Amino acid sequence: MAAAWASAQDVIDTTGVSVTEQQLVQAQKAIEVFSNRIYPDSERMRSRDLYWLGQAVAYQAAWLAGQFGLETRLDATQIQQDQVSTTLQGDGLVLAPMAGRSLRRVSWMRSRTVHIRSAIEGAGPITGDALADGSDDHMVWAPYTGGP
Repeated sequence: MAAAWASAQDVIDTTGVSVTEQQLVQAQKAIEVFSNRIYPDSERMRSRDLYWLGQAVAYQAAWLAGQFGLETRLDATQIQQDQVSTTLQGDGLVLAPMAGRSLRRVSWMRSRTVHIRSAIEGAGPITGDALADGSDDHMVWAPYTGGP
């Protein structure tokens, strides 16, 4: 059995498509590239992230089953042939659309917001590390002039 975030049965349950172990391994490897995580690191991941990685592998495996020549495709965003033209989004030739949506739900793939305290909230006294971002309001600022 393949070491993957989804099983062949998970692919059937999620997509209704039967895949081979080889297609499942290929899907796993593709999702590892796009997620920037590898399967052996699974024990250090949250269960929610593992769920979405499993969904991504399932969708990618089902999508792979219907693709021809995936490993020999060019990196293109627009294709024109026989008076028909199409424009693809980003990784449209190598990543299944639903796999991409699943990956965007993984915690480290989402956008993050940074809360910046307002003047009303106040800065408070310097506590802890003077190099911490929270201490910036209490430091004297001078523009960098270059040089040592």
